[in-house]
Amino acid sequence: MDKKYLLDTEENKKFLEEIRKDLLEFGCQFPAVDGTCYYLGDDGTPWKEYNRETYATSRMVHVYTLGKYMGYKGSDRLIDSAVKGLMGSARDKKNGGWYSSLTPDGGHTENKLCYAHAFVILAGTGAVLAGHPKGEELLENALEIYDRYFWNEEVGMSCDTWNTEFTIMDSYRGLNANMHTVEAFLAAADVTGNEIYRERCGKIIKRVVGWASDNEWRIPEHYTSDWEPDMECNKENPDDQFKPYGATPGHGLEWARLIVQWALSTYKYDKEKVKAYITAAENLFERAIEDGWNSDGEPGIVYTTDWNGSPIVHDRMHWVLAEAINTAAVLYHITDNKKYYDDYADFMVYLDEKVLDHEKGSWFHQMDRNNVPNGTVWPGKPDLYHAIQSTLIPYYVPDLSIAVAVKEGKQYYK
Repeated sequence: MDKKYLLDTEENKKFLEEIRKDLLEFGCQFPAVDGTCYYLGDDGTPWKEYNRETYATSRMVHVYTLGKYMGYKGSDRLIDSAVKGLMGSARDKKNGGWYSSLTPDGGHTENKLCYAHAFVILAGTGAVLAGHPKGEELLENALEIYDRYFWNEEVGMSCDTWNTEFTIMDSYRGLNANMHTVEAFLAAADVTGNEIYRERCGKIIKRVVGWASDNEWRIPEHYTSDWEPDMECNKENPDDQFKPYGATPGHGLEWARLIVQWALSTYKYDKEKVKAYITAAENLFERAIEDGWNSDGEPGIVYTTDWNGSPIVHDRMHWVLAEAINTAAVLYHITDNKKYYDDYADFMVYLDEKVLDHEKGSWFHQMDRNNVPNGTVWPGKPDLYHAIQSTLIPYYVPDLSIAVAVKEGKQYYK
C-alpha cells in the first residue's frame, strides 16, 4: 500500500498537509458583508440564496484558528470576520443568545438551538486562543447564555430547542446537540481552566454509554422531554439532516473519540477508570464499522441503520469518514491494536479515491450508495470543520481539544 495512506509515516503527514491547505484555501470566500458565513457551493463560491447558519459561522472561527497556527496567512482576517458576525447580526440583542440562521432577505429563523449555541462556545474558545480582542467577551457571553437556557444540572443533560424569545421550550431532546456540547465544554475547560465543564461532560457521557451499552452499542439519538428514548422518531423522514431515524454510525465514531478525550483528561492517574471508557469507545467504534463500513457491498460508511444494523439511508456523508479517520488514529495510538491502523489506511484510500474532489477542491459532502456525488441532504460544500480536524487529530495528543493542542504544538509521537 502507498505509504501516504499509512498512519505515522512522513508520507501520510504530507498527504494530510496538502488536504489541509486545500481546505483552508477553499473556504476563504465564506465572509458575508456582516461577517457571517455564506453557504459555500461546489467550488467554494458563496451560494447567497441559502441561509447563513450560525453554527457554520462559529465553525469558521474554529477552522481558521487551526489555520492560524498551521501557518495559513489569511487566518486572522477570517477569524475577525466570523467573530464580527457572531457579535453582530447573528446575535439576538433583544432576547439574548444567537439566531440559528440568517435569511437572505435580512430576517432570521424563529428558534434558538442548543446545537448552534454549542458551536458559539467552540468559536469563543477559538477566538480566545487566536488572541482576538473580542474572544473573552464572546466566550463569556456564550457560556452564560448556555448555562441559563440549555444546561440542566439536575438531569445532567442539555435541552434542544427554544423559541426565539426563550419562553417556550420544545419537548424534543437529542444527543446530537449534547455531543457537540461535550466537544465545546471540553474546549472551554481546556481554555478557561474551569473544570466544571469537564465534569458536565462526564455526566453526559455516562448516560450515553449506558444507553448505548443497553442497545448493542447502537446509540439512541432521539428522546422525549423525560429523556426516554424515542426509537421511532422520524421513521417517515429517515434522512433528516439533523434528526435521522435509527442509528447513526458516524455519531458512534464521534462519541468514541470524545469519550477517549474526556476519560484521558479526567482520569490522568487512574488507569482502570480510563480503561473502562476506552473499552466503551472501542465498542462504539466496532459497532459503527461493523454496521456501516462496506455494509451494502460498496466502500464507504452508510448514513443510518435500523436497530438491527441494516442500512436505511445508504448515502455516504463526508463528516462520517472524517470521524472514522480521527477515531481509528486515536484508538490505535492508545491501544496499539493493529486493526485500527489497518482501518485508518482503508479510510485514507477511500478518501483519496472517492471523497476528495481533486478537480474543484474540498471533499464531496454527500455521495449515494454507488459513491456518486449527491446533494439531497448536503448540497454544495459548506463545511470545513470535520474535514480540517481529520488532518490534525491523528497526529496530536488525544487528551486535549484540538485547537489547544495545535497552538501548543502538542503532537503525538509514536
